[in-house]
Amino acid sequence: MPIPVIDFSKLDGEERAATMAQIAIGCEEWGFFQLVNHGIPVDLLERVKKVTTECYKTEREERFFKNSTPVNRLKELIEAKNGDKLENIDWEDVFLLTDDYEWPEKTLGFKETMMEYRAELKKLAEKVMEVMDENLGLQKGHIKKVLNGGDGEKAFFGTKVSHYPPCPHPEMVNGLRAHTDAGGNQMVSHVGYPRFVFGDYMSVYTQQKFLPKEPRFQAVRAV
Repeated sequence: MPIPVIDFSKLDGEERAATMAQIAIGCEEWGFFQLVNHGIPVDLLERVKKVTTECYKTEREERFFKNSTPVNRLKELIEAKNGDKLENIDWEDVFLLTDDYEWPEKTLGFKETMMEYRAELKKLAEKVMEVMDENLGLQKGHIKKVLNGGDGEKAFFGTKVSHYPPCPHPEMVNGLRAHTDAGGNQMVSHVGYPRFVFGDYMSVYTQQKFLPKEPRFQAVRAV
């Protein structure tokens, strides 16, 4: 069964009812779906890809392979030669952006691009939540209001920037642990295709109808 791919632009046309139904299926049966024609400019997505790739190469790659917890733990296992695998840790380089974050300084245009991107992601997430409100028969803006604890903009809004470096020994590493994310919802973007993913608390806000799922990812070698 293929992952649901939703053409978000069809919400504004004659296929609105069918699109709403597709989103409901993605929410109830999958816990995530892929969005196309979502309204985030393609040129912005390309700039995001460019600055995040450059940031990893210039500011984070050397540090990851020289002295990160995953790499150090893997080295210990290799030296031990006991056949164990790297458990309870993700093979991932990651940092979090918020409005008051100390932004990377060496990558030209990183802060400006990512601030613009964050603004677009927030608008898109709010539109998706309004669709969920409608599908659940709730008042427009209900889920957003619950996440904010009332009126205003009190909910935490962070942008996680992840890079998955090639692993020298993928047979010893799980990649990412099976998990669900904390929070209400997540927009996951890879090369321009946002995915909407439920967090642990979404089931509470939507009366147990929309439930988080556990994605799994494997580490891979460089190709």
